[in-house]
Amino acid sequence: MIQYSHWYTPADGQLWKEVKENAGRLAEMGITAVWLPPASKGSKGPDSEGYDVYDLYDLGEFDQKGSVRTKFGTKQELIEAVKALHDAGHQVIVDIVLNHLGGGDETECIHVVKVNSEDRNETISEPIEIEAFTKFTYPGRNGKYSEFIWDHQCFSGVDYDHSTGENAIYNILQEWGDDWEEVIDDEKGNYDYLMFNDIEFRNPAVREELNRWAKWFHDVISFDGVRLDAVKHISPKFYNEWLDKLRKSTGKEIFAVGEYWAPGNLERLLRYIDATEGRMSLFDSALQHTLHHASKSGNEYDLRTILDDSLMNALPEKAVTVVDNHDTQPLQSLEAPVEHWFKQHAYALILLRNEGYPCIFYPDLHGANYTDKGRDGNDYDIFLNKVEELPVLLKVRKENAYGMQRDYFDHANCIGWTREGDDEHSGCAVLLTNGDEGRKHMEIGKRYAGKTFIDVLQKHPAEVVINEKGWGEFYVTSGSVSVWIKRNSV
Repeated sequence: MIQYSHWYTPADGQLWKEVKENAGRLAEMGITAVWLPPASKGSKGPDSEGYDVYDLYDLGEFDQKGSVRTKFGTKQELIEAVKALHDAGHQVIVDIVLNHLGGGDETECIHVVKVNSEDRNETISEPIEIEAFTKFTYPGRNGKYSEFIWDHQCFSGVDYDHSTGENAIYNILQEWGDDWEEVIDDEKGNYDYLMFNDIEFRNPAVREELNRWAKWFHDVISFDGVRLDAVKHISPKFYNEWLDKLRKSTGKEIFAVGEYWAPGNLERLLRYIDATEGRMSLFDSALQHTLHHASKSGNEYDLRTILDDSLMNALPEKAVTVVDNHDTQPLQSLEAPVEHWFKQHAYALILLRNEGYPCIFYPDLHGANYTDKGRDGNDYDIFLNKVEELPVLLKVRKENAYGMQRDYFDHANCIGWTREGDDEHSGCAVLLTNGDEGRKHMEIGKRYAGKTFIDVLQKHPAEVVINEKGWGEFYVTSGSVSVWIKRNSV
């Protein structure tokens, strides 16, 4: 899979056109699924990254929030992009943001209690009345596709009082409950509330509307899978129902992967998967955090432990592995980028092993440059260089990373593994080091006895001849990666 966007994708309305143009080339590289950014109109209109959803039904069709198109293009351009992806053999993974709505059309006077932002279970005020933008009437759409009106009964919390200008976290008092919804994560006491107008899933009318919208969205573009945003802030009971209904109404299995960001906390990921009874995979945020830490630690990091406490290791069939994504980019709230020198290592780990479902990131394939404000309020110019080795690693995954896997995680600064291949594919041997140059005696299989292997990344000039027992002495240069394949096998 590729995440075909990033937080700073240019706001020029050209992304859907770019996807359409590049669909065939992505398939040739070995990519089989494309994760598209949120398609619905956000509160910032043409400048919205899509995670501040305003109108789920506006895919770039209505003059709302300052434009017809979204940051990525128009509805028709989206439809054409999806068709091109399908024609090229890709699965289309759409980004679904159902935790909140932003940019309401009208205010309402509502009764709330203020809560402690660090412990949302602690009430710090008597019931009070505030004015909040909790009414969504969508005058630009004028009832097309849905006449549903969102009001304060559809939300459990807000963070702004329009009458006073105060920013705080307010729990809305209403018939669905005077508390937050039950979620898996106990961070901040209860992490139901994240931002904007937090959707109240205990309201049956809300659930009915979101189920209806999902079927409508599928009918428009016929997606194959969903990436579910911010699932740690949503009761798993909702997504159990939502996914069941979507799969039944479409007659398709619909692949699902949830974003549950819990760096260094594998247990929470496993708990959520258990609560959803295996209905969705999760991004391996535990592994991503480890990759970030390893890249910052240089040769002090023990590579033998790099897969410990990862979803990829504990439950590989439910792990979608990532090196970076839009939230871990520099200057973002979950900033934890993998240092560039180590990205070849990270991609070799997720692409060339048999565990997990790897997802690569747009800037790592194409590069990206942008300017944004840091936490200190100053502007920073960020230059993300593409990972030069990535196209080769993708090709090796497509042509060579098959069959029995043998691991050699036996040195703190140099690890390796082999894939024996199968009846249709020649295998490969991989070495990673975060220290000095190294070598490792590894078995790849008797079928290769007498065959010559070369480093397809061209980091090491040696040629390796496999002995009669199927073993070879493989090499890697300092701080680098080598990937050995049979000469002329690709």
